[in-house]
Amino acid sequence: MLWQKGRRSDNVVDGGTGSDSGGGGGGGGFGGRGLGLGGMVILAILGLVFFKDPTALLGQGEPGAPSAQVQQQQQPSKPLDTSDPQVDFVRAILGETEDTWTAIFAERGQTYEKPKLSLFRNGVRTACGSASSAVGPFYCPADHKVYLDLGFFQQMQSQFHESGDFARAYVIAHEVGHHVQNLIGVFDKVGEARKRGASLEGATGLSVRQELQADCFAGVWANKSQQRKQWMQPGDVESAINAATAIGDDSLQEQSRGRVVPDSFTHGTSAQRVKWFKAGLESGDMGKCNTFAGNL
Repeated sequence: MLWQKGRRSDNVVDGGTGSDSGGGGGGGGFGGRGLGLGGMVILAILGLVFFKDPTALLGQGEPGAPSAQVQQQQQPSKPLDTSDPQVDFVRAILGETEDTWTAIFAERGQTYEKPKLSLFRNGVRTACGSASSAVGPFYCPADHKVYLDLGFFQQMQSQFHESGDFARAYVIAHEVGHHVQNLIGVFDKVGEARKRGASLEGATGLSVRQELQADCFAGVWANKSQQRKQWMQPGDVESAINAATAIGDDSLQEQSRGRVVPDSFTHGTSAQRVKWFKAGLESGDMGKCNTFAGNL
């Protein structure tokens, strides 16, 4: 991926360094036990719907399970080190998501609000509560920020043997996809449906549908950014698909538990995640991303 072509965003900030003083967070930050890529969104929804502090759920992978409290000692943030190649990469990808979604929203007669992306180390405090790096990348709808511990990219390589640039870009684009959902009212609709009794978890639950839509939106971004930048190289799409496959609920559960439990799905199967990412990638059309209607 020729990511150096990307415009650097000014909305990447240094979130500081945290240190755990209690429970260590849910295992396997890359979707481990129901958390991970986009996993914090589940906690945010629960907090919004039940008016609870989402931090009460941190440290447990399954919403509603007994909680292990995670407390963070937050160090003051410092100026962003723009000379760091990883920081430069994040700024380039976020900049291209900004340009893509600004154009898409303009076509819809809307204005895109650019999110902040906070880079942190070990732990961070957010408007959605405190999180350790074990949670993985996440989006907090309460403060409209994406949170990313750069150590997660090393985890992608060590745990899932996937370190391609486009796979890393997919991670960021997925979380920005949650921000898009927030802006267009998906979070509100999910909260309303939950109040009416709709299930959050499960193979066809609201959480899975919301996560798969974020995958589809990541694909839409990839389509549009490629049209403008021509920055994708052979193997890039396969890299993202490999990442999507690795973080399917069925793959993660088989790896961690030795069995698959569809009733506890929160993100969708490997096949579903690939399907919806490709739906966005091949069409470049948000209208093809309605995961809330029909079969998944």
